[in-house]
Amino acid sequence: QRSKMVRALVLALCLGAASAFAPAGLAARRVVSVAETKADLQALAPKLNPVVPFFDPLGLADMTFWPGPAWGGLEESNEATIGWLRHSEIKHGRVAMAAFVGYVAQANGVRFPWPMTMDGSPFPEAGLSPEAQWDAIPIGGKWQIIALVAFLELWGESGAEKHYMLGGKPGYFPPFKGNSVQELPHPVPLNLFDPFGLSKNKSEEAKAKGLLAEINNGRLAQIGIFGFISESKVAGSVPFLSGLIKPYDGDVMAPFSAHFASMYH
Repeated sequence: QRSKMVRALVLALCLGAASAFAPAGLAARRVVSVAETKADLQALAPKLNPVVPFFDPLGLADMTFWPGPAWGGLEESNEATIGWLRHSEIKHGRVAMAAFVGYVAQANGVRFPWPMTMDGSPFPEAGLSPEAQWDAIPIGGKWQIIALVAFLELWGESGAEKHYMLGGKPGYFPPFKGNSVQELPHPVPLNLFDPFGLSKNKSEEAKAKGLLAEINNGRLAQIGIFGFISESKVAGSVPFLSGLIKPYDGDVMAPFSAHFASMYH
């Protein structure tokens, strides 16, 4: 019975997120294609790091991942694959930067001051282990986080005037306000990207420089967060972090492992 309730909750969350999308009915603006090629990646590499040249040992920049018929309106092309790779790296870098900062904050006892649940339970301290703190979150809270991420993914994939695999801008996250493609059923005061409008008046050169810094920081953050996780699982695996990271005996790659027994028995 509990398993059925969990499945029903997940379905309701997904349907709720999907219902947020409605045609905006606004005039679409002209979008300039910015499809990239391998030559663009090779030109980008020295701008990111003048010491390390273009590095693609698996030859991903020469591949075509998906055939056209599998994606409506998408022609089979290497440019589409490169758009996907570029967007994927930028997005993973952003997530890693948030994870890195969150790990440092949680490991040092920084928690929200308000109650985590309706019964007044505080956010877990769990021995200052961020992984153990996640395990201690109630399953309902975890589903809320995952549902929010699912909504952001859906909005990011469908809310842009031009998809990043069809010549759109890699790394672009469409606005919640003034979106000409779709709109939310209720007003939203701020956008996820640049909520206070600090970047909108910057020059194109400044934006390009900022993107280079973001990519480099994202790459470093991906190494950093996996360094934290590795050291927490295998003491001494990251000598620089030896003795600084709390050990964790759970399974990082099984985010619901703490609830499996109660969910399915």
